[in-house]
Amino acid sequence: MERFFLNLKMERGWQRDYANHGEGQRDITEYIVGFYNNVRLHSNWAICNPTAYERKMAAIPPISVSEIT
Repeated sequence: MERFFLNLKMERGWQRDYANHGEGQRDITEYIVGFYNNVRLHSNWAICNPTAYERKMAAIPPISVSEIT
C-alpha cells in the first residue's frame, strides 16, 4: 500500500494543482481505474497490470481440499 500511495503522489498529486476537491477526486479516480489497474505494468505480478493478473488467477482452478481428516 505504501508503494501505491507513493506512486499516486508522484504520478498525480505532486504534478497537478486542482481547482477544487471534486476535480482532484475525479482525476485520481481516473488514474486508479483507468491507468493504474488497467495499463500500468507491475513487476510483482510477472510484469502485467492488476486486471490481467486477476483474470489470469481466476482461470486457475482452486486447490482441492482433502475430505480425509
